[in-house]
This record gives sequence, structure tokens and C-alpha cells, in this order.
Amino acid sequence: METMKRWSVDVAIDEHDNVTRAEARLTPGDGVALRARGTARRNPGDPSVPGIGDELAVARALAELAHRLLHAASNDIESVTHEHADLSG
Repeated sequence: METMKRWSVDVAIDEHDNVTRAEARLTPGDGVALRARGTARRNPGDPSVPGIGDELAVARALAELAHRLLHAASNDIESVTHEHADLSG
């Protein structure tokens, strides 16, 4: 029997003083959430295009979230196998 699992990622974005901040929160089925943040800064001389700052901040938050998830998986593997886990590729 196959089991479908669903994990959710929620992203919140805010902007203040030319800095866009994004927080990504992963909630897997076991309820242990991971969080990561990303930022984007607009040069005061550049035109205000909020979508670009949102894209950059969210991309950075999601990249950090992916890094944290790989780190958690590596730690879990090592706790089971008692050997170093290389998840670099």
C-alpha cells in the first residue's frame, strides 16, 4: 500500500527601509518545523520593483531551508548508521 505524504512550506514576506525579508517555514508530517530567512536589499538609487526583492528574499530563504533540511537528514543518517554521511551530491 502506497502512502501519500504532504509537507507544507509557508513563506512570509515583509519590506522595511529598502530591505525585503522572507521567512520560509517547512512543516513536515511529523510536526517538527524548520525555519530559514532570506533578505534582499534595494540600492536607494534603483527604482522600486517590489517583485524583484520578493523573489530574491524568498529564493534565499528557500535555499537556506534546503541547506538546513540536508543537514537534518545527514544528522539523522549518522545517528542510525554511526558513520559520516556525505550528502553533497
